[in-house]
Amino acid sequence: MTIIRPELAWIGGDFLDGVEVHIEHGHIASVVPTQEPPTHEGMALIPGFVNAHSHAFQLALRGRGEVFPTDAESFWTWREAMYDLVESLSPDDVGEIAWRCFMEMRGVGITSVGEFHYLHHADPAARDFAMDAAVLEAAHMAGIRITLLQAAYVHGGFGEPLAGGQMRFDTKDYFTWEDSVDAARRAGVDDKQSVGAVIHSLRAVDIEHAKSIRAYARDNGLVVHAHLEEQVAEIEACVAATGKRPMQLVNEHLEPGPDMTMVHCTHTAAEDMSLYGAAGGRVCLCPMTEANLGDGLADVQAMLGSGADVCLGTDSNARISMLEEMRMAELGQRLRVQRRGVCLDADGRVDRPLMDMATVHGAASLGLHAGAIMPGTVADLALVDLDCAWLASVDQSDLGAALVLSGSDDLIMDSCVGGAWLSDLCEEAI
Repeated sequence: MTIIRPELAWIGGDFLDGVEVHIEHGHIASVVPTQEPPTHEGMALIPGFVNAHSHAFQLALRGRGEVFPTDAESFWTWREAMYDLVESLSPDDVGEIAWRCFMEMRGVGITSVGEFHYLHHADPAARDFAMDAAVLEAAHMAGIRITLLQAAYVHGGFGEPLAGGQMRFDTKDYFTWEDSVDAARRAGVDDKQSVGAVIHSLRAVDIEHAKSIRAYARDNGLVVHAHLEEQVAEIEACVAATGKRPMQLVNEHLEPGPDMTMVHCTHTAAEDMSLYGAAGGRVCLCPMTEANLGDGLADVQAMLGSGADVCLGTDSNARISMLEEMRMAELGQRLRVQRRGVCLDADGRVDRPLMDMATVHGAASLGLHAGAIMPGTVADLALVDLDCAWLASVDQSDLGAALVLSGSDDLIMDSCVGGAWLSDLCEEAI
């Protein structure tokens, strides 16, 4: 058994002192009060962050697509730069990029990742799914907990064939996708790896195909994720093709529930969100990527008002920081509605809802028993430096708000997944 006695621990929405955490077999066995001196003096223990939406290979896009020769640059022109990258990558490239991405996540306290994976093939003609194993191996090498969210992708747009780099995403039909999910489940390298189902988007997967994926996920106990309503043009194309907005199709045909997460929902109508949230559906925001791509600001008030749990993702990984994702989730809304305090709990606090987005809600989105310091959860944790100069005048009662609204990633001293510390992993590599 491993015993951790931090100076403070984030438990039940507050930083508490006098806490001892017992870890056995990769899980938290108990959390008990103690008067013993800390084993980690000057450090606070927090749940490891859960990154509910990542495209690891897009780490290699950093700096690319950031020159704007015209005044019409958008998500759609950025996507062409992404396709150019895709066509150049081998499985070894993808594995190396994903390993760097996952190691960077570990370094900023992210202990679980939902890898929304659609870059499948080294040889598009053979549909070899060679990239899937490369990503799983990279996660194993980084020691990160991964839910490989296995994406179906069959159309280049509403009624359009796949072309160019999209051929590497091709899952052909429902049965090919189902076989790839089964293969990914068998290919798991360790017990920190699981698989989820993905409808890439309703422009890439028609609604009948999406219904089959949704049924498979439900019948096999898998979470199901999809990109949805990130761009106005996507909604307009869906209406032109089907007569319905994407979220209307989800509500009418895909049986929303707690096992479903729609990513972005940047332009979702309030009435559609109300139905979706009331059914138990979840939303994943990716505030820094949505800002980088000029998507817009989602109506988070409507999401929270609908009852939908909101989680967070780093998406394109241009910048990996859950502290900054939390901060932008709140500050972007302050700019949107022109008042302070938007993501609030019943006590008027922002730190609790934001920390929940980055931990317990992300864990639930990925089907993980993680994101909290409590008995029975996996021992996925991070240590925060309390001795840094900028925290010197912060009261214990204000520490949560200071961390999520002002904290920088160099405060994260270490992270552990299933009780295994990143610092130990790095020492072994040396």
